[in-house]
Amino acid sequence: MTDFKQRPDRQRILGLLVTTSIASGSWIGASAAQEADPTIELDTVTVQGSSYTTEGTESYTTDLISVGEKEARSPREIPQTTTVLTRARIEDSGYTSLDTAMRETPGIVVLNNDNGRSSIFSRGYEFDSLYFDGLPAPLSSVYGTQPDLAIVDHIEILRGPSGLFGGSGEPAGAINMALKKAPDVWRGYVETQYGSWDTKRAELDAGGPLNEAGTIRGRIVGAYQTGNNMVDVVDNENGVAYGTVSIDVTEQTTATFSVSHLERDITPYNGLPTYSDGTLIDLDRSTYTGADWNRFDNSVDDYIAEVEHKFDDGGHARVALRYSDRDADFLYGWAGSSADQNGNVNGIRYIARDFDETSLALDAFVSKPFMLFGQEHNVLIGADYRKIDTTLLAASGVSSGTYNLYDWNASAIAEPTVDYTSQTDSDQEQTGIYGQLRIKPIERLTLIGGGRVSWYDSSTENLLSGGTDDEIKIDNHFTPYLGAVVDLTDQISTYASYTEIFQPQTYFDANGDLLDPRQGDQYELGFKGEFFDGALNGTLAYFNFREENRALQNTAGIYEALGEVESKGVEFEVSGELLPDWQVQAGYTYTETKYLNGSSAGSVFSPYTPEHQVQIWTDYTFRDADAWWDGLSIGGGVKIYSDFSAVSGLTTIEAPGYEVVDLKLGYEFNENLSAKLQINNLFDEKYYARVGSTSVFNFYGEERNAMLSVKAQF
Repeated sequence: MTDFKQRPDRQRILGLLVTTSIASGSWIGASAAQEADPTIELDTVTVQGSSYTTEGTESYTTDLISVGEKEARSPREIPQTTTVLTRARIEDSGYTSLDTAMRETPGIVVLNNDNGRSSIFSRGYEFDSLYFDGLPAPLSSVYGTQPDLAIVDHIEILRGPSGLFGGSGEPAGAINMALKKAPDVWRGYVETQYGSWDTKRAELDAGGPLNEAGTIRGRIVGAYQTGNNMVDVVDNENGVAYGTVSIDVTEQTTATFSVSHLERDITPYNGLPTYSDGTLIDLDRSTYTGADWNRFDNSVDDYIAEVEHKFDDGGHARVALRYSDRDADFLYGWAGSSADQNGNVNGIRYIARDFDETSLALDAFVSKPFMLFGQEHNVLIGADYRKIDTTLLAASGVSSGTYNLYDWNASAIAEPTVDYTSQTDSDQEQTGIYGQLRIKPIERLTLIGGGRVSWYDSSTENLLSGGTDDEIKIDNHFTPYLGAVVDLTDQISTYASYTEIFQPQTYFDANGDLLDPRQGDQYELGFKGEFFDGALNGTLAYFNFREENRALQNTAGIYEALGEVESKGVEFEVSGELLPDWQVQAGYTYTETKYLNGSSAGSVFSPYTPEHQVQIWTDYTFRDADAWWDGLSIGGGVKIYSDFSAVSGLTTIEAPGYEVVDLKLGYEFNENLSAKLQINNLFDEKYYARVGSTSVFNFYGEERNAMLSVKAQF
């Protein structure tokens, strides 16, 4: 029999015949072949196009992303740095919360706290919002509203200002959570995990068509996790339930509805103190500096509805809504001062909050391609609306007493009587209209221009006095966007972009007027590559961001919008398949931040952002049908940080850099059953992962720990 694997020309002919037969519903040329030989054995032919969904691809990269855009595009079409954590990447490293994933993502800095409550930074700035299927949601680390990753297909990160479609916000960038969708065929899995500190987790995921025609599809996801911590007393419990339904209203119109509910129950921990001069203390990593009454409870309900219509010319329109109801109730204490040389601290500081937030996001846009001068171009126009209502009751204080770090007695600390001396109700609204034009003067050049006009209103009412504390009104704020992409070859592009963002401030000047919003702009230049037929993506970029109007106090103590800050650096990343069954994600980031004027001119603006970051993760699966090692996978990663620091008043806390190595071993028993052993911090490196002040927010990184997972698919 002829061997098609050895004859590329015949493979191409076979592919053409298969494609033609699929299109026509018949097997062209089959009768002639059968006359020569009634038995025909053919190689498996897989026809695969671009897909926004990463689940099931087993790849660390994807050829379509939407972060920083309103529609899915190739990463090479977006003239800013982007990173994707695919479903395979999330599962291989055992990530369960957003911050656990971000700790090992190129270009991202996470300031440790309880899982689900950590602060996430990029290029020296904190992310203050998340996107769920392109719809924004407020993000504040202290309230624990980050999602459980059981409901997420992949995570997309854009670094740098995203003002065209975001309007106001911090210049860190945008993080989009692409939620799991209902599949076309029935499938699912059950996974159980057990690991260090008695950590237990279970996940259930199932979905498929709900009617015979497959025009209605559904999916449910549930996860529950509980466990202790390397730190005494601390525990963390969370559960999530998620459901989604997609309905094909017509062949070109699909409606999708999703709902999720998340709960967390945590015994929180706020880190260790330092000595009075900022020197870090060498303590046992299990040392706890809180009370046994420390508690944190929250819940998050999210509802998403969208309708998308695809036009015959390749364009599409989308209308989407997200409504969220979040609440948190917590009380916890920590060391009230720095420690003396004997490990004694004075007092216990505590904070209590009762938080309730509802938010609404609406977005509608139309994107249409058009032909002009022999090239295809694209125009997109849309509008969005956001509203956030927040009620916050807050209290803080200090309980007297002397406590020793080497003999801490959490049960000996009396629980304070909470008096909410601060009670506020805040309303925030933002409306925007936006547009983007992509034109191709020549085949290999794409010019991108866009703009947004925003209207922003916010006010804060003091519920105790009945007065209004802050009221901000911004009309007709214009945010431009410019970009260019040049395809140097079929695999490599170069790009340049100019982006802006603004952030309202609550400081007043000498006349009692609110300061102008902080405003920042960024220039970014880079190269993007797509290799091995899209199996491997790479990026090399230089960015320079400058922010102005930052509030500064003059010698009289009056605020002025004069502060300027610069953040610049270089980023390099590759992700995807180096060789068959060998996946990698690796990145290097150099970041320099500094104040440009005022009393702090020349000093570091974001000291907790290390100048140098290296993140590498790789995984190889052995494939040999006749060998016992078929399905065996070996993976591992390394995280390297240079020195970083924090400024607490007049004291600087220096933290040395560190290197941490992780290891993963996996085995596929058959196509339905697999197991995985994850070992984090393999060499048990002892290091501080975060520093904050002389009394709080100094966290050790996790000691060596392990997690065993067993997954059954159906």
